[in-house]
Amino acid sequence: MHRLSTIVASIAAIAAIVTLMLATHVSAQVSQVNQTIVTQSTPGHGLPLNFSVSGNPIHIFPLAEQVRALGAQNNGGTPPLIYHGGPVMLTTTVYAIYWAPPHLQDGHATSLSAAYQGVQNTMFKEYFGHSISTNNTQYYQGSSPKKYIKGTGSFGGSYVDTSLYPGSHCFDSSSALTNGNNCISDADLQNEIKKVMTLKGWTGGLNKIFMLFTSSDEGQCAGTGSCSYVQYCAYHSSFVNGSGQTVIYGNEPYGDNNACQIAGAPSPNGNPAADTAATAASHELTEAITDPLGTGWWDSSGYEIGDECAYYYGFAGYLSGKADELWDGHPFFLQTEYSNVLQNWGIDVVNFPGCFNAGPDL
Repeated sequence: MHRLSTIVASIAAIAAIVTLMLATHVSAQVSQVNQTIVTQSTPGHGLPLNFSVSGNPIHIFPLAEQVRALGAQNNGGTPPLIYHGGPVMLTTTVYAIYWAPPHLQDGHATSLSAAYQGVQNTMFKEYFGHSISTNNTQYYQGSSPKKYIKGTGSFGGSYVDTSLYPGSHCFDSSSALTNGNNCISDADLQNEIKKVMTLKGWTGGLNKIFMLFTSSDEGQCAGTGSCSYVQYCAYHSSFVNGSGQTVIYGNEPYGDNNACQIAGAPSPNGNPAADTAATAASHELTEAITDPLGTGWWDSSGYEIGDECAYYYGFAGYLSGKADELWDGHPFFLQTEYSNVLQNWGIDVVNFPGCFNAGPDL
């Protein structure tokens, strides 16, 4: 019996060593895409990520450089996430709208390719039942009883709209754009979603989200002084349509690798713009699920689940360091999300405690 115990202990020790070696190897593969995000670990120096337009709360996903410049633990957030009494999305159906007219307002060609769309659609189809959605299951609504997010959902379909963008209703000053007058407003986005919902017979509700993607070189502004590639890379919000239905939506400007991704980030799908858009879309989808109306889960600084971990990817152990997710054979490079349950743990416990791309299925 003593000999058997010794053998078991030896096997356990070897397994621990192998695990450590593998972790070290994978960490070396991805260190170049994580090391410059944070330079010191002082919490509570956050960015203003919340505002409203016409009474609708908007929560933005900031630029990579804005986050990097903070040099703060959890990107300046003050976790853990706190429940504020409102609903979450217990199950979710995702719809994708690709607004791709033949040209921009100034006549220049648009770009929103089928390959770009395919990466987004595949990510939405595979999101539920895999790692990030599992992390969502620790969050709930109500108190007696608590109703937990299920981590289940589906992709409701996509639609490509080739109708023209409206005349310029704003000016986007980003240097990423060739003409800041190629610009649409949040009201334009809402009108587009309403139009497509009617066309397709899609209905609203707290278990559905509509993700709207726009062309390269098309700017947009959500109110005065808050524009794409200047203040945000994406955002989520909601409105009530003419039928009295709540419509949850995500706004997804074209994936800009300079403004909305970290230096050295890999492209597991061989399409850097699409992969940049996919991590932004995952960020917004996850935040909308846990805080669809601004009354769900956020910390004392107003940071949501994705903000605490924005632009931090953890281990990229697939495709020789090119992907940190492999869902049914489909690779993605998606940011991690915050876990209250594991708030004192992490791959980088100094700068990004609680940031994981998997979690407990509660």
